[in-house]
Amino acid sequence: MDLQVEGKVFMVAASSKGLGFGIARELAKNGATVCIASRTKSEVQTAADKLRAETNANVHASVFDAADAKSIEAWINEVARAFERIDGLVVNAGGPPPGNFGDFSDDDWQAAFNLTLMSAVRLIRSVLPFMRAGGGGSILTITSLSVKEPINGLLLSNVFRSGVASLVKSLASDLAGENIRVNNLIPG
Repeated sequence: MDLQVEGKVFMVAASSKGLGFGIARELAKNGATVCIASRTKSEVQTAADKLRAETNANVHASVFDAADAKSIEAWINEVARAFERIDGLVVNAGGPPPGNFGDFSDDDWQAAFNLTLMSAVRLIRSVLPFMRAGGGGSILTITSLSVKEPINGLLLSNVFRSGVASLVKSLASDLAGENIRVNNLIPG
């Protein structure tokens, strides 16, 4: 299947393994320049090497922390400087810790908010100027089946991933006129 991404630049967060890596692999197979990022330098470098070997694509590896606003900004700026465009973004982050209501402090709630919801807000907000300058783009968030039906023992994920799904629904309407497509992938 031709994804029609040849020559385009895609950023894929949390992509050293799992769904993020799989998406990066498909983009690379279809001729996109893929900018992958993860918290662990050795893991993201290994993933980049594997993608290059499998696809012969241009793969750029970066270290970033989805819960940290400055880290997100640095990654976006690094990619923009290197490629002068951003055509697509995959918003992805590991989930917050499992548990039930009585298990979490205010700090736990704040950390989950930053990791899950605010990472999506910050990543999207940071790429929009580049997509607008390029005449459009594509944004994909990865959430969970919990946005349809809460999963027992995953309270923080249930709450904040639902927020991401609502963000996507709102932005899909708001940005459609600018040729920016926004979708949510619901694994599970």
